[in-house]
Amino acid sequence: MKNLLSLVGAGLIGGLIVVGAIRLTDKNVNIAPKNPFSKFASDVTPTAGAIDLSTAATIASPTVVYIEAAESKETAQRRAQEEYSNDPFAQFFGGGFSFRQPQKKGTGSGVIISPDGYIVTNSHVVDFADNVNVTLSDQRKFTASVVGTDPANDIAVLKINTTGLPAIVKSNSDNLRIGEWVLAIGFPYDIGTTVTAGIVSATHKKIGVSEKRNAMEDFIQTDAVVNPGNSGGALVDANGRLIGINSAIQTRTGSYEGYSFAIPVNTMAKVADDIIKNGGVKRPATPKQGIAGAGKPRLGISMVADQYFSEVAKEKDLNVNEGVIVDQVEDGSAAQYAGILPNDVIVKINGSAVRSTLDVRGTVSQAKLGETLKVTVFRNGKSKDISITLKS
Repeated sequence: MKNLLSLVGAGLIGGLIVVGAIRLTDKNVNIAPKNPFSKFASDVTPTAGAIDLSTAATIASPTVVYIEAAESKETAQRRAQEEYSNDPFAQFFGGGFSFRQPQKKGTGSGVIISPDGYIVTNSHVVDFADNVNVTLSDQRKFTASVVGTDPANDIAVLKINTTGLPAIVKSNSDNLRIGEWVLAIGFPYDIGTTVTAGIVSATHKKIGVSEKRNAMEDFIQTDAVVNPGNSGGALVDANGRLIGINSAIQTRTGSYEGYSFAIPVNTMAKVADDIIKNGGVKRPATPKQGIAGAGKPRLGISMVADQYFSEVAKEKDLNVNEGVIVDQVEDGSAAQYAGILPNDVIVKINGSAVRSTLDVRGTVSQAKLGETLKVTVFRNGKSKDISITLKS
């Protein structure tokens, strides 16, 4: 009997200890704040629900096409003969010239920009080709003509003979925000149309891939997966609107490593419109033809580097927070004739805000000789509009 009472007593004591422990645990849990990260999100309104990009993909995918480009045998032979004639070592050491040269071939992507058959792609996708074929999303195939190319901006325009095509809707790439969701649509590795998602990692990026083309780089950087074959394809926003043309990746292996780059749609639209109106260049110039900039429009100014803007503006008491400071003006230049002065701060060109030297260079590189730009400068505490007619 005594043993039984001892067991019952021990059980009651054990039960009280367990209940006490549970209550203590409850108290410890309740002491913690409901949202331990609330201080980091006090000014942020969270988005309800998961992000759904399926509608954007459905809207944009039919506007993206598959491109096959090939060099003719005749062009391959002519190219090889020119390379041989320009190679003094080959001629010196002999060995002769073989007329049986492999033809260049490649594939890429393109974007339909008008219902009557105009398609935009990268210049490097087609600039070597005599024969270009386009396959639409509905599997119809067309032979395309190259309207023209702009190697400096890596843009080409193709034309196919049909109407009623699904043309993409363009957005405004100047309004892009870091962290914004985007989709890359194209034909990587010939595996068919592919959609990948990522965010805008940076804007106004210069990565040096276009130096041989004397280009003014101004890339959108994303982490959307882009691989060989995606070149010329669409980068679209969460509404399926075009914000860029996928153009390059930064890689040590030849495949995607987390960094992809697109030409902003605002740049593409200006270049494509010029090609359609004026024809562009049918084939990129050779070094003998001097593609390094002869005949290109110039302002004729040097500008203070962006990283020193604040320092120089304070030093010279310019009383301006944004723009580009003119450092020097060349004698006889378009800028000098128009009345631009050292220490002028360029704040707008053709009504668009100027935030960096890249904005100035990009606008000028896309302009034509003889074109007049309306440049707004800040001088002596006042804004002044100056018309500059570009010259080489």
